[in-house]
Amino acid sequence: QVQLVESGGGLVQAGGSLRLSCAASGRTFGGYTMGWFRQAPGKEREFVAAIIWSTGAKYYADSVKGRFTISRDNAKNTVYLQMNNLQPEDTAVYYCAARAGGYYEYASRYGYWGQGTQVTVSS
Repeated sequence: QVQLVESGGGLVQAGGSLRLSCAASGRTFGGYTMGWFRQAPGKEREFVAAIIWSTGAKYYADSVKGRFTISRDNAKNTVYLQMNNLQPEDTAVYYCAARAGGYYEYASRYGYWGQGTQVTVSS
């Protein structure tokens, strides 16, 4: 059973940084794509970033390119999202997700989800 546990959210001022972690367990993830999504109040869940576990190939939403970095630590089975220069529009619940297979930016393609972690950016 795949389990994903996020941590690292919090309150930060605009221009600040946070690093989110997603601890993955339950299987080996060599054939998986790991994604980060976010959902703000009243909005649909949107793609933020993804990484293919085996190759390390990375994908980003245009809104976060140059500010966010996704990475993974094979030894710790953990995926990270380093978020720099945070802005109020980045405020949302951030979710870690996993899917068997290649990259998609659509949340519906991901079968496993964490519980989410709140990120709040004040202006």
